[in-house]
Amino acid sequence: MFDILEADIAVFQEIKIQRKDLVDDMVLVPGWDCYWSLPKHKKGYSGVVIYTRQSVCSPVRAEEGITGILCPPNSTTSYCEALPDQRIGGYPTKSQLEASVVDATTLDSEGRCVILEFPAFVLLGVYSPANRDETRDDFRREFLNLLDARVRNLVAMGKRVFLTGDLNISREELDTANADAAMRKSGFTPEDFISTPARRMLNQLLEGGKVIGERDANRENSIIWDICRGFHPSRKGMFTCWEQKVNARPGNYGSRIDYVFCSLSMKSWFSESNIQEGLMGSDHCPVYAVMKDKIEVEGRDVHALDIMNPPGMFMNGQRQRDYSAKDMLPMSGKLIPDFDGRRSIKDMFARKLSLPASQSSVSNLLKNTLVAESPHNANDCSSIQSSQSDEPPPGAGNGLVGKSSILPSTKRKRPLAEFSTSTVLKRSKSGFTASVSPPIAKGQQSLKGFLQTTGTTRDAPPASALIPDTELRNRKNESIDQVLQPAPDIATGNPATPLPKGEAGSLLSITSTSPVIRQAKENINSRSCQSSPTKHGTVAQDTEAVHDPVQSKESWTKLFRKPAAPRCEGHEESCKTMLTKKSGMNCGRSFWMCARPLGPSGEKEKNTQWRCRTFIWCSDWNPTSAA
Repeated sequence: MFDILEADIAVFQEIKIQRKDLVDDMVLVPGWDCYWSLPKHKKGYSGVVIYTRQSVCSPVRAEEGITGILCPPNSTTSYCEALPDQRIGGYPTKSQLEASVVDATTLDSEGRCVILEFPAFVLLGVYSPANRDETRDDFRREFLNLLDARVRNLVAMGKRVFLTGDLNISREELDTANADAAMRKSGFTPEDFISTPARRMLNQLLEGGKVIGERDANRENSIIWDICRGFHPSRKGMFTCWEQKVNARPGNYGSRIDYVFCSLSMKSWFSESNIQEGLMGSDHCPVYAVMKDKIEVEGRDVHALDIMNPPGMFMNGQRQRDYSAKDMLPMSGKLIPDFDGRRSIKDMFARKLSLPASQSSVSNLLKNTLVAESPHNANDCSSIQSSQSDEPPPGAGNGLVGKSSILPSTKRKRPLAEFSTSTVLKRSKSGFTASVSPPIAKGQQSLKGFLQTTGTTRDAPPASALIPDTELRNRKNESIDQVLQPAPDIATGNPATPLPKGEAGSLLSITSTSPVIRQAKENINSRSCQSSPTKHGTVAQDTEAVHDPVQSKESWTKLFRKPAAPRCEGHEESCKTMLTKKSGMNCGRSFWMCARPLGPSGEKEKNTQWRCRTFIWCSDWNPTSAA
């Protein structure tokens, strides 16, 4: 991911993850350090993380939250109460905190800000609350007010500021798709649109921001610069966020709410800034700014690496010492208890272990491999015997396998895969091994398994119940022909005559005066003329009771199959279903609409490549009548 971004500092917002869900790939990234701010109470909500490439930049201080009320890890002293050389500073004053209707602890409990200080500047990674409903208006307003206060206080201290993140504010009409139509729909004038509280605060902070009327108190001066807009002052459609529910990104119907800002004294530090609208994976796209290798600081040229790392690590762009554990800050993600003292499993396998020749040889590895031998006695060839030495073999414990190993035998070896070494098979007194019972078959795993036919079933009817009467009669006669032979004639005393091979194998065709054969013929004829009763009923009844599994499967498939989607009017393409979430009488109802994305106008269009005006309630759609 970092190779794709080609960045040295990466700031992520709205990560929506809990502390327990962090894994090695997120924290133990080789060559990178990370600093997390996760919500304290709302699990899986908001969240900000900043990654820094250790070979290029290393912060000297790190904090969480904008008010300084929180405490560092493993400490009970808040950031704002720490020693002067251990804190970043610029915290909102007591009067500024008292003016807020939301207490500072609540504002910083949602994981919305990470602050890193480099010798060059103070970096603020921010995720501002969105304007969702009226219940969050107070929280959003006070968060932005204290963010404005923190930035202004830092600049007043003489520190340079780099502010970036998702502010959830579009700066002006140029940063909102189809802003004129949206204002007409809402009944806003351009003055009303630019003077909303959040937008007014942001424009008073920015150089060149539109402000209607007099500026607010303590906001008389603009102190930061919009880097991306500074490089593209009149570019239209430079949006960074799109609504996913209506698939607005292909038509570029969005807004610019993600920014990279810097202090006015840093305007000459950057060579390029833009958005990466083609990088997918989120409803937002990245925004970046490229810093020059050499920058002007207080009238002299300085290499960027010299002031992006702790003092003494770089000089004139050349590394003087390596990054070490003492440079790691308490807020580093690698010091989280679950990851402290560990390294990534990928990093472990990337380094090859150097082993002595005696340990890395194939012969020593084979000496410590578990081997089972087969007895050479031919009379007992079905048994399996494993011999284990009570004393460790020579060199055991020096190889890769533990001391408790089995010595190789000179007898013929059985492959190790033919049996499990975890189970020892004992020989019985008779010389044969105890028979191992086969594993019990599992029960039905799915509905598909119920519909499929199996080889044998417990209550299956006898085979004769599924055979036609004529074939059944022929089979019985053949079996009697093979088993019964004509008995000697009692009246004449003549021996029995064997059946000729050329005649039919049925006792019905035998001419004999033997009472035994005559009685058998009568019994067979009487039974063949009737339906053979079974415990499942007659043959005819059993035949009717047999179901076709293919037909049953098709019936179930038809039952659970989704109805065919209607075709949209404008493009004759399959529609998609949506759910009404707006409060009212239709809330919760589903409807069909054109599956194409919205166009740049943000409205449904006719005779264009964008979404048409097709709208059908799912309850009104009848696929049968339409077909």
